[in-house]
Amino acid sequence: MAFSDEWLVPTLSSLVPEEQIVALRKDGGTGTSLWEALVARRLLTDDQILTAVSLRFRMQVADMAALDPRVQEQVPEQVVRKYNVLPLRITDSYLEVATANPFDMDAEKMLAFATGREVRMSLFPPTKIRERLDELYRPEDVVSKLLSGISEDAQVTQLSDEPDEYNASAEEAQQRPIIKLVDTLIADGITSRASDIHVEPGDGGVTVRYRIDGVLRQVMKIPRSAGIPLVSRVKIMSGMDIADRLRPQDGRCRVAVNGSPVDLRVSTLPASLGEKLVIRILNQKSTVLSLDALGLSEDERGTMSKLLQNKEGIILVTGPTGSGKTTTLYAALRQVQGEGVNIVTVEDPVEYRLGANIVQVQVNEKAGLTFASALRSILRQDPDVVLIGEIRDVETSQIAVQASLTGHLVLSTLHTNDAPNTVTRLVDMGMEAYKIASALRGILAQRLLRRLCPHCKIPQSDPLPERIRKYLPPSAVTLYQAVGCSECAMTGYRGRFGIVEILVMTPELERLIGRGATADQIAVAARAGGMKSLFESGIKHVQGGETSVDELLRVTEPPREDNGQGGRPGAPRYDDEEDDRERRPRRPRRPADDDDAPARPIQVTMTAPPAGAPREMATPHIELSPAFELLEDLPPARAELTRKGALVLLVDDEDQLRRVMRDLLERQGYTVVEARDGAQALDEVDRHAPDIVLLDLNLPGIDGYSVLSQLRSRPSTRQIPIIVLTAKGDEDNEVRVLELGADDFLTKPFRAKALAARLEGALGRRRS
Repeated sequence: MAFSDEWLVPTLSSLVPEEQIVALRKDGGTGTSLWEALVARRLLTDDQILTAVSLRFRMQVADMAALDPRVQEQVPEQVVRKYNVLPLRITDSYLEVATANPFDMDAEKMLAFATGREVRMSLFPPTKIRERLDELYRPEDVVSKLLSGISEDAQVTQLSDEPDEYNASAEEAQQRPIIKLVDTLIADGITSRASDIHVEPGDGGVTVRYRIDGVLRQVMKIPRSAGIPLVSRVKIMSGMDIADRLRPQDGRCRVAVNGSPVDLRVSTLPASLGEKLVIRILNQKSTVLSLDALGLSEDERGTMSKLLQNKEGIILVTGPTGSGKTTTLYAALRQVQGEGVNIVTVEDPVEYRLGANIVQVQVNEKAGLTFASALRSILRQDPDVVLIGEIRDVETSQIAVQASLTGHLVLSTLHTNDAPNTVTRLVDMGMEAYKIASALRGILAQRLLRRLCPHCKIPQSDPLPERIRKYLPPSAVTLYQAVGCSECAMTGYRGRFGIVEILVMTPELERLIGRGATADQIAVAARAGGMKSLFESGIKHVQGGETSVDELLRVTEPPREDNGQGGRPGAPRYDDEEDDRERRPRRPRRPADDDDAPARPIQVTMTAPPAGAPREMATPHIELSPAFELLEDLPPARAELTRKGALVLLVDDEDQLRRVMRDLLERQGYTVVEARDGAQALDEVDRHAPDIVLLDLNLPGIDGYSVLSQLRSRPSTRQIPIIVLTAKGDEDNEVRVLELGADDFLTKPFRAKALAARLEGALGRRRS
């Protein structure tokens, strides 16, 4: 009894015993697919069969990234299903298809007749072809299958911001799979305690991820053909233009989940494979707006309460996006709220409705209502307390300072790393230092730590990292670590709380800021006045059993030892003999936890120096992976370029490659600062002002193209030489990075001498 793909037998006979093939003939009968039978019985995998067939007949394996959804408009569904072929791309002259039987002449003739084009075939497994055909021609069926495994207990209805507006019933619309999918995602995200829902287009489909307790988790993957209608449905709900897919858009809407109203803030971003959609869930019922609920210690709450007793001045809350700044400001407003206090806010957007005695103003830039114009009008409304959602420009900061100096208490947020650097940021925006000193009352920098799940946390058994041992004396307290259970979705954490660094203005700080002191000098004076760092705040919670050491190190870094020159812990070290304009950090310390890292393909060992020689003469012996090919040692750098230790910012997400390059560059006399991703690279540029940047293009989060574009758009970083490192050596990519402003382009793997020459050349051109 023959298989439907009998031609496979000679090819696979070397991989499968003959008796197994005979048994399959008896069990399956005539017309059975040998390919599918072997995979079903786990005798071979799809990849093994694909490899064997492609090598035997010299055929290519189909590239699913080339699948064009528009091809289904020109290739009849009944034809491709009859012959089980997947159309990938169609042009004016040919049709590309994926098939499990490239010798099916009937299929080739029928496709050529139906489309009037030459047929080109590539290989793909038969079961996966059927799955892709469902995604291509019947996306509704695929969405229905996805929904079948999700609970439908929650009911979502859209609410209108206008209380008198008529809302039509959505029962009929909810029967449609796409609308039902959107409602289910929103309801499931809310019940899962998600703060954001991310819908991200990719090569293999559209990925849906929830951000829960600050960490993204993938929950679903839907076909690309369902991605556009899903995004369009959310854009309709939030009042955005569904026809405009080339520009970023922002919107908002209100929904009711089982009768409870929830605000949604929606933003879209055009990407290469479609629009990325983020839905921010603003569930006021799950957020307690009070200082007591923020997780602050008793001392921190007392300091914050004293700051809010001021009748004028500026109080700033700082931190990155998603660190809880707005929640802290709302909690502060709750504390000063009263019948005799006139409170007005200007926000973009209004995240929570705060209720009586608080007037909230929504920024509308299209109508000309910006932060600055709204703030001017607010000051004519005789306010006692003014909340500004964010200080974004010099005009807003100037009006805020003027308001604080004329008898108003101003609360606002700013994006900075810590409290002392907030002053530097305001000066960079164009504010006069003496005005900042007079107006500022306090700065609160904060981060969010995940709280250990009380149901599954256990005492710490893993050894502590070396860099944190001195801050946690042994046997002093019981430390805990995360495990994971059904209550916390196997993460080990449930909920979050805040850690803070509170800078309270003193006469000494006012004098320093007014004289234009640096962030390091401000930090030293603030610590002398009692300011505790974010790390110190987090250590208290670790000792109290609320969070783990791993979580603390994920969010903050331990302070570095003081340099003996009055600098704050963690600040760059400077050489006394250099002029302020020439100051650069000394060689940064290697992270102490490298010893705890798992074994990696690249091994670096140190050859002991000769007897009596200094330790610095030890030479590294390096074994490299194919990702980085070193064909000879680096030559010694020219003295005129490195005698002052030119600072190189090395940006690459491969830890092994970064270590090797750092060792090579330091042997040449360069000082090296590292960054693992695009966001960290931009921070390190602002922090260290490097002489040159070595930039990889393939970075997580913000990629190298975006980093390059941002550095070239800033006046302060426009002249920094940038050498791009990439594995993409094609001409189009080289032209693209050079157009974005790169000074040079180097393809991996590269020779060490070539890298040295390009570094010296770029630095030489800059200094000349």
